[in-house]
Amino acid sequence: MSTPSPGLDALEFSFPGTRTVGAFAPVLVGVVGSGHLEVLMEPHDGPDCRIRVETSARGFRPIWAAVLADFHARHRWSGLRVSINDMGATPAVVALRLAQAEAELLAGDRT
Repeated sequence: MSTPSPGLDALEFSFPGTRTVGAFAPVLVGVVGSGHLEVLMEPHDGPDCRIRVETSARGFRPIWAAVLADFHARHRWSGLRVSINDMGATPAVVALRLAQAEAELLAGDRT
């Protein structure tokens, strides 16, 4: 990924997965805007779930870690890369967008 713009916080997380996601077409949900975010899910070759967050809200790593750990604890995906571009979304909106992206992933095009 590219280097974040000045003023953005870039956070990296990796969770060991036990549930292989398999091949799928990338999934994009949401829109970057005030109080919102977008989530992009893509396959990757590793045994883990990798999540990168670029956010305008600096200093919230512990909250991101908790929300993302909760998401991963419910799904345990492996072979999944998630990119999140955030403009100040609340944890509830983050959880909603992750659930929306996962639903599209499960219902979508398997390549």
